Amino acid sequence: MNDLQHIAIIMDGNRRWAKEKLLPQMVGHQKGADNLREISQLVWENGIKYLTVYAFSTENWKRSPKEVNYIMDLARKFLKTSIKDAAANNMRVRVIGNKIGLAQDIREQITELEKATVDFTGLNLQIALNYGGRDEIIRAAQKLMQQCKDGIIEAAALNEELFEHYLDTSDIPAPELLIRTGGESRVSNYLLWQIAYSEIYITNVFWPDFKEADLREAINFYLARNRRFGGE
Repeated sequence: MNDLQHIAIIMDGNRRWAKEKLLPQMVGHQKGADNLREISQLVWENGIKYLTVYAFSTENWKRSPKEVNYIMDLARKFLKTSIKDAAANNMRVRVIGNKIGLAQDIREQITELEKATVDFTGLNLQIALNYGGRDEIIRAAQKLMQQCKDGIIEAAALNEELFEHYLDTSDIPAPELLIRTGGESRVSNYLLWQIAYSEIYITNVFWPDFKEADLREAINFYLARNRRFGGE
């Protein structure tokens, strides 16, 4: 589809969706997880190769322990079922973010899922879990500094292309389109390096209600843009 090969989504509005319907917050999170499966398939059907979604940020730990524990349990369930879903859809799944901050069993599930889907050639789904854009850049800088200290590379060799190799998305193209559901207009510390030239589409639709027509509207928004860079 034209040059659109990577969509990033900030899946916002689960809690507000539940509140609007007088339902517990946890129901909103469950509906959001269910919707991710649907949207992943629709993204691939629209000829897009990469989808990166913001599932849990480094700032989300500030929420109540009850809500955090529920979201982590949802993550466990999603990672487990994703092996079957990925096999059925030839989908490669990777998790980006600071895995050290996750429970050991979740880290093991991530390793198992990534290993099981590494050779699949359909949609590339990246799940940002315990992810923060600033944290990612700091972790990349730490790796780079250690390699300079070890004499593997020289500081003078550093450029944008080299630095990108140390990011969580090192072998993934930058997203051309960033979608945020739920009506907020900030990027919320998401893919700060990668979205430098992304088109940003904001919809008031809450994530659980974001469906095929909404995805098509976002894609059409991108296709209608006259993308200019630098002095063009």
